[in-house]
Amino acid sequence: MPTVISKYLDTAAAKYNIRKEHLTRGVVTGVVVLYCLKIGYPYIQSLCKQSVKSETDAKQSSSKVVTEKNGKAICCTSEKKDVNKNNAKNRRRSKLQVLIERIARRIPLINPEFVFQLYRLGKLMVPGIWTAEAGLLFVHTMALATRTFLSIYVASMEGQIVKYIVRQDVTQFALMLLKWLGVAIPATFINSLIRYLENKIALAFRTRLVNYTYGLYFKQHTYYRIANLDGRIENADHRLTDDITAFTSSIAHLYSHITKPLLDCLLIVMALARTNRKMGSSALPGPLLATVVIMLTGQILRAVSPKFGALVAEEANRKGYLRYIHSRIITNAEEIAFYGGEKVEINHLSKAYASLATQMNALFSQRLWYIMLEQFLMKYVWSGTGMIMVSLPILAANKSSKRSSEISADDTPDGGVSERTQYFTTARNLLLSGADAVERLMSSYKEVVELAGYTSRVSDMLDVFEDVSQGKYYRSTVSGSENKSSKNTSVKFQLEFKDGQPIPQGIIHETTDGTLSLLNVPIITPNCDVVCPNLTLKVDHDMHLLITGPNGCGKSSLFRVLSGLWPVYAGDLYKPPITHMFYIPQRPYMPLGSLADQVIYPDTIADMKAKGKTFDDLQQCLELVHLAYIVEREGGWHVVQDWKDVLSGGEKQRMAMARLFYHRPKFALLDECTSAVSIDVESDIYQSVKDAGITLLTITHRPSLWKFHTHLLQFDGEGGWKLESLDSNVRLTLKEEKEKLEAQLADVPSAQDRLKELCKVLGEDSKVLSSE
Repeated sequence: MPTVISKYLDTAAAKYNIRKEHLTRGVVTGVVVLYCLKIGYPYIQSLCKQSVKSETDAKQSSSKVVTEKNGKAICCTSEKKDVNKNNAKNRRRSKLQVLIERIARRIPLINPEFVFQLYRLGKLMVPGIWTAEAGLLFVHTMALATRTFLSIYVASMEGQIVKYIVRQDVTQFALMLLKWLGVAIPATFINSLIRYLENKIALAFRTRLVNYTYGLYFKQHTYYRIANLDGRIENADHRLTDDITAFTSSIAHLYSHITKPLLDCLLIVMALARTNRKMGSSALPGPLLATVVIMLTGQILRAVSPKFGALVAEEANRKGYLRYIHSRIITNAEEIAFYGGEKVEINHLSKAYASLATQMNALFSQRLWYIMLEQFLMKYVWSGTGMIMVSLPILAANKSSKRSSEISADDTPDGGVSERTQYFTTARNLLLSGADAVERLMSSYKEVVELAGYTSRVSDMLDVFEDVSQGKYYRSTVSGSENKSSKNTSVKFQLEFKDGQPIPQGIIHETTDGTLSLLNVPIITPNCDVVCPNLTLKVDHDMHLLITGPNGCGKSSLFRVLSGLWPVYAGDLYKPPITHMFYIPQRPYMPLGSLADQVIYPDTIADMKAKGKTFDDLQQCLELVHLAYIVEREGGWHVVQDWKDVLSGGEKQRMAMARLFYHRPKFALLDECTSAVSIDVESDIYQSVKDAGITLLTITHRPSLWKFHTHLLQFDGEGGWKLESLDSNVRLTLKEEKEKLEAQLADVPSAQDRLKELCKVLGEDSKVLSSE
């Protein structure tokens, strides 16, 4: 077929007196234009249909907005809101995004959601033209283009070397060999530079994404809300580390894997056309044959390609779950060891690993036959096509052409064999490079699909982070909680839900007068259990509040609401800035760092110096909590150890109280924070806190702390609460009397039994028993 086309071109060129090169270029251009029209016409048609459909839908929706009732126009609020919402969303999207979405619907390889996600992440990784990332991409592109030119030049040099070997010209052969070795030095450097730049780009992209995601992760307590209030991501640590690394490496490799083959294909086709013209042959048949074979190969592979994106995404998800199980075991190692729960935990691990192994086996099985078909088409079918393309200019060359006459007239001993050998060697090397480039383009389909899986996971992570930082939570357990209400029968509180999720409707006000107050604020758990339907109280600066009640009544939950960790679903919360409130839990957190870092947390040494604090001030803080000996015992302020294991339980709690004296907040939220401290030391610490002018909000069961508080907030465990003044002396007296009566009443049954036995032995009646 290509030979017939070449003969028709030769005849037409001779008949109309047109140069064969111009005629060939015109035919190729016409074929390309017709093919583009064939592909582009359905796109244009679909765009026209969609524009007409969108206008019709807009008219219909606008006609539905207004309804007639009693002759008056009434606006349907919900429909109007939806229309306004959709209009605002469409305004936010750029025209480029709309065009990408419409085109993506027509291309099976591209998914509109994937394109938008990649576009969004791309803006994060390359925020502008004049950035280091853009510079790296430019240098990388130039290196890829340089490598392509060097490949073509090396292929032509190898052809000349073979020509001089056939001619037995030792001198020219030696010179060309030295020249070839000289070119190898920059070629190998460019190869190494390409891999180096690819790694640099991946690292630069990862740095950009990591900095952005870390900012989101620590914004508005997102790290806490992800784990406790939202149920969409169970393994945020895996996504922040492995998924971002895999995504950036994949996109950097894919850029190199696509850009260089495109440059190779373009430049190699031009080089082959020039080589064919030198041999007196038409430049059209070879490229046409190659285009047909490549298109058929692409259609076949696309039709039978498995869904690698979904498989890779599921594999990453199961890897993350396995890592999550391991992290749970590490976090709760002591509890598991105490209970002897090794059998249960290894069962969970085995199931998670078996699930991962099953998914990986499924992916391996899909790749087995797909790679087999891919290699057959791209290696053997394409190699046979290349042999035909290389042989056509030699077998069907026009003997009457100018180049043929030059060859026949050439005064060479081999009769033109060396020239044909040079052409064959050069064309073969170029075709091998071109086939490798097209193969990489075809195989990049799998990499694009795998990139779509990583893109989806990273983009979903960013979406969840942004939602959670804005107070939007989604939990699977909430859907069945819409009927939950408060336990208190006298006061009912019903949560409002939208799309299965509770709607926070409370208002948070920031005060400057040093007071803390709640007005009809409910305490609601992340599972939508209403612990307390309406809590109203006001804490002044000179008021110290003691909070008591049974387990699960809402004591610690109140602190989470005050700290902003849990949303306010109703009422009004008036609180000072978060820097004026300091929370100390029962199990204090010991950060990584030196001994000084334990006292000043969450400040750093730089923050401490900016505040004008010195290590002498830190020493005074430790003296107030009876920990002055720690500095000498551990070897100084700058000693770095694992303080979680070095300090005892009581020392860790006192270290946390030392932070309170360092920061000097207006309010101290103390949640059983001195349960492991002796009573005498505990009393000294609380007295020092009061002397420092810090308002106490304390959860405790120790009566010894009553004397440091002025008011009592008591939860009953059924949703009710009571706030009253606290007279510690009267309350302690009543408590002692209560304990004595309980002890006396505990002995009454045993005394009555003994009295009955004595009466039976003596044969007498008891006056006490008879009176009863």
